[in-house]
Amino acid sequence: MIFKFNPKDLSRILLCAVVLMLLAGLAAAQKRDPLTDSEAELVRFHQELDKRIEIFIKAADRRFAILNNAAQPSIKKLIKGEPEWGDPPKGSRAQLLGDIAAILDEAITNIDDVSRRDERNPLISRSLRRLAAAANGYATSLNAMQSQAKDDDELAAINRALENVAQIIEVGGNLPAPASEDKKKKP
Repeated sequence: MIFKFNPKDLSRILLCAVVLMLLAGLAAAQKRDPLTDSEAELVRFHQELDKRIEIFIKAADRRFAILNNAAQPSIKKLIKGEPEWGDPPKGSRAQLLGDIAAILDEAITNIDDVSRRDERNPLISRSLRRLAAAANGYATSLNAMQSQAKDDDELAAINRALENVAQIIEVGGNLPAPASEDKKKKP
């Protein structure tokens, strides 16, 4: 079979390619970063897992405060020289709920990454315990918000967040009891 080149075919192919690239660009541009620039800087600043998880928890707490019309939680610096938290996040109710779901997903991913590299790392259980404790509180808030959801986007974001919370609580519930301080100090 011999293929004959037709200039009209080439222009149609190029037009389709340009349209596809524009649509892909629009989709990428609409994706919202769940962390503010300041929060993302804090995550990059802290390389230890337990500190990063604290940042994710505080970032989620900031969004819950906005959603519940409460005062922003007081946040003290973990170490000297740490970047500032910056302005509170902005967005619609559905966007803030989506941010919470994405933040929890990122916290899970961080714990999984460290676990794959070094499953005996003591920061894994410490971080997971802290995240599970926060997730228990989030479950209560999210379940209350579920009945008050104003649209499908809010409900979808709440459900994604609840799935992450359930996963965190389940894995956190399987952790062995924490070692007491006395056992740690023995030679």
